[in-house]
Amino acid sequence: MIGDWRTPPYTCDVIYLDNNATTMPLPEVAHAMGESLQNNWGNPSSVHRFGQAARAQVEYSREQVAQLVGASAREIIFCSSGTESAALALRGVVQAHANRRLIITSKLEHSAVRNLVEHLESVGVCQVMWVEHATNGCIHLDHLRLLIQKHAHDIALVSLMSLNNETGVTLAVREVGEICRESGVFFHTDATQTLGRQPFDVVNCMVDFATFSAHKLHGPKGVGALFARRGAPVTPQLVGGPQERDRRAGTENVPGIIGFGVAAQAARQWLDQSAGMAHDTLRDEFERLVQTSIPDAVINGIGAARVWNTSNMAFAHLEAEAIVLALSNAGVCASAGAACSSGSLDPSPVLLAMGVAPVLAHASVRFSLSRFTTREDIARAATIVCDCVRQLRARTGAAITNVQ
Repeated sequence: MIGDWRTPPYTCDVIYLDNNATTMPLPEVAHAMGESLQNNWGNPSSVHRFGQAARAQVEYSREQVAQLVGASAREIIFCSSGTESAALALRGVVQAHANRRLIITSKLEHSAVRNLVEHLESVGVCQVMWVEHATNGCIHLDHLRLLIQKHAHDIALVSLMSLNNETGVTLAVREVGEICRESGVFFHTDATQTLGRQPFDVVNCMVDFATFSAHKLHGPKGVGALFARRGAPVTPQLVGGPQERDRRAGTENVPGIIGFGVAAQAARQWLDQSAGMAHDTLRDEFERLVQTSIPDAVINGIGAARVWNTSNMAFAHLEAEAIVLALSNAGVCASAGAACSSGSLDPSPVLLAMGVAPVLAHASVRFSLSRFTTREDIARAATIVCDCVRQLRARTGAAITNVQ
């Protein structure tokens, strides 16, 4: 049974504003996974009754994920993560088209796409063209249309993320889908951050492939999915057994898939009840409170359409790592960009690609809400952020004078 989305699934001493990195699994997710591990741990490929009980749970979960995105169950391929899902789409489509080696994408993509296409190009698997974008992170659709018109017969795939994981800037997915469909070009979108936060329908968006990850919508880590439109060819990347209709070999992660299905059903209920509307103002309220106290705080991506849960803010003359550590000590969890890059001292490639000055890119912190974040959380967090920034600046006053 799905719990009430209005009740936070946990109590915690900290204000957790790093939901783009991961979300806490719902209690019903953890319960369903535990039940699977204890009582229904058969191999879903086994033909006996015990194995087929596990198979039935996998297929039910596949239907739950498919319903969330408007797909048919047979179009959902379970895998280990969003990264593997993206790799299956990009590598698989290029390999399925011997005469099409061009991938069009942007410098604003998650590293799972951006670094992969750069690698594939470096080893001669494909050629990459980068679509232009505005300084606020919006893709230039006219430039995309021009690239497709010029190179349609050479394009294996267009890959553009539907929602940026660092800035929250959203893509006009349906418009991109229409542009691609008109020229017979396959379109993949990384919808990892979209799923469970705003409505996403693969038919309405006219996508051929879409990447998902369970732990971004209060499901477990270690399980993702690829939507592959029926009839859209993709070459398997893991070869072995016949699992996932011969598209992804390896015994399925049954508990993880079950958790994904439960999380998908809960997200669908939340979206169907228009619950997201109540959160639309929280990000704006947070930014207003911070900028009222820290007037020179810069919002990266301002002016673009952004998802309700993400705010990327720069605080000049400070290092993002220092801010994140100070916030953590004060009871607020945030991040210095993408979680997979948090160990790097380099500024975000996404922010640099947007034209953000390196000094500001180094000083940028991402705050990301969940559907359980409250107005009280936002008010407390804004106060703590402002206090930490002022204290850090007071300690580095000489450095600020030198910079100015």
